[in-house]
Amino acid sequence: MKVEDKSKPSDNKQEVQEIKKEMKQTTMQEAIKIDKEAKKEIRELKENLKKENKNKKDKKKKEEKKDNDNTIKWFIEVSIMTFLLSMLFSYISTNGVSNLSLLPAILILVAVIAVGIIFDIVGVAVTVANEEEFHAKATKKVKGSKDSIKLIRNAPRVANICADVIGDICGVLSGAISALIAVKIANQFNLQIDLQFLLSALVSALTVGGKALGKNIANNHSTQIVHSVGIIFNKFRRNKQGK
Repeated sequence: MKVEDKSKPSDNKQEVQEIKKEMKQTTMQEAIKIDKEAKKEIRELKENLKKENKNKKDKKKKEEKKDNDNTIKWFIEVSIMTFLLSMLFSYISTNGVSNLSLLPAILILVAVIAVGIIFDIVGVAVTVANEEEFHAKATKKVKGSKDSIKLIRNAPRVANICADVIGDICGVLSGAISALIAVKIANQFNLQIDLQFLLSALVSALTVGGKALGKNIANNHSTQIVHSVGIIFNKFRRNKQGK
């Protein structure tokens, strides 16, 4: 005996519509929830980005302030060091040369010019040397490699001391010594001609020409020059630690 399905088609249709309505509402609620979460994440990302930018700006300002303070400190140190060294060497050289004969005085003048040129070569070599080459040497524990890396990393200060401080001091000394030599030549040979201008020009020509040649040498042999200076610093540091 067959049982007839007494449910009406309209009731089924209504039930389907209600289910669809519920599904739609659920989907909308989930979409709203996802949208709220997304907006929340975006706000958090923006806040984090603002904080990060602010921290970067603060860090940059601190670094700039630190660099400015270091620059001023370095300026004061270099100025005082140059002043004291210039006074010391000028006093020693002028008083020493004035009591020497002509030949030793000329030799001292040549030595002062040579020192200025050599330190200028070191200053240029440090600025153009490649640090990576010394890292390879440091891994092999080559003497002076670590000190050479320190020199390259402090290239601006090293170049400033070598080329500017010592170079300028040597320039002042060579000028003073050349004037004393001019007086010695005039007195020794009874000359009425003022040789000071001639000797000053000769000293300037030797200094400038020597530095021009030295820059070419420094550019072509920067690694060897910096390594040699690094070895000297290494020996000096070890002797100091040994004491």
